[in-house]
Amino acid sequence: MLIGVAKEIKAQENRVGLTPAGVQALKGAGADVIVEAGAGVGSGIADADYAGAGAEIVEQSADVWARSDLVVKVKEPLESEYAYLRPGLLLYTYLHLAPLPLLTRVLVEQKVTGIAYETIEEADGSLPLLEPMSEIAGKMSAQVGAHFLECAPGGRGVLLGGVPGVNPADVVIIGGGIVGRSAARVALGMGAHVTILERSPRQMQKIDDLFGGRVTTIMSQPVTVETWTRRADLLIGAVLIPGAAAPMVVSHKLVSDMKDGSVIVDVAVDQGGCVETTKVTTHADPTFIVDGVVHYGVANMPGAVPRTSTFALTNVTLRYLIDIVRKGFAAACRDDNALAAGVNTHDGYVTCAPVADAQDLEFTPLDQVL
Repeated sequence: MLIGVAKEIKAQENRVGLTPAGVQALKGAGADVIVEAGAGVGSGIADADYAGAGAEIVEQSADVWARSDLVVKVKEPLESEYAYLRPGLLLYTYLHLAPLPLLTRVLVEQKVTGIAYETIEEADGSLPLLEPMSEIAGKMSAQVGAHFLECAPGGRGVLLGGVPGVNPADVVIIGGGIVGRSAARVALGMGAHVTILERSPRQMQKIDDLFGGRVTTIMSQPVTVETWTRRADLLIGAVLIPGAAAPMVVSHKLVSDMKDGSVIVDVAVDQGGCVETTKVTTHADPTFIVDGVVHYGVANMPGAVPRTSTFALTNVTLRYLIDIVRKGFAAACRDDNALAAGVNTHDGYVTCAPVADAQDLEFTPLDQVL
């Protein structure tokens, strides 16, 4: 099998889908690897590092896509890359298809096998390929929120941790999963008053145990979302339904009731966002203002810390990739339900139920088309 590593072209996306150590592991499993020139530069990995690990360096992106049996990426293909998609190609990356009907249609029409990192799900419900990026995005959400609360970038001029005699900022997090807990850890460390709205009593108990009662937990219901959103200096959207479009939890009307200069960081933006006024932004132009509220909507937050993110990501993606190399795609999926859950499209079919539901498409179980 020939594995290709394509350079990311999304704005300010400096991660790369494979490290030199990953190249060595794949070579050891019997694969050949080609890497697009410059693919790792943003993560501090030189072409020579890949070559030294046994990869062939390829100058043209089109050649990587054309020659490879399986292409490894970080982010979903952009429209300029759609022409590279072809029948029989295996694509291994974050896809986040629910809010992307055009990409879904192209993958189906071109009969591409799209394996989405974010829907690979273990029997215990964990999402091992999403978790490290969720942790990074969660930690970053508190950092960037603290920055945009400052006066110069448009915030209300509030220091997250306050000072003696002055209240700290109110940080309200909607969702108590990995993103929410990671955001809470950083915000709490900066001295903020942190509240997490969560629907699961078990998750709330976990949060209470983790933080020793220093984080307030509130049952997430429409009335509590309204109350605490209005109170927030920094609101962090951390809602996740694996593979599905994020539910809209905070309405435009509620945003208009927030304090002038307060900040929203919607980490769920790559699944459509959980705040009605959210739209996708970039690291180069990360914020916009609606009704006096600063919105941060960068869909690839971990791309701002690519060195950390690349190595954290490949630590978890490599094992499934090696299984595909050793066993072949079909056998690897039959042997591993977690990997099978990651297959969103295959041979012209939508094989991920949440994606099909989000786009009103027919769902076909993977085992029926393997």
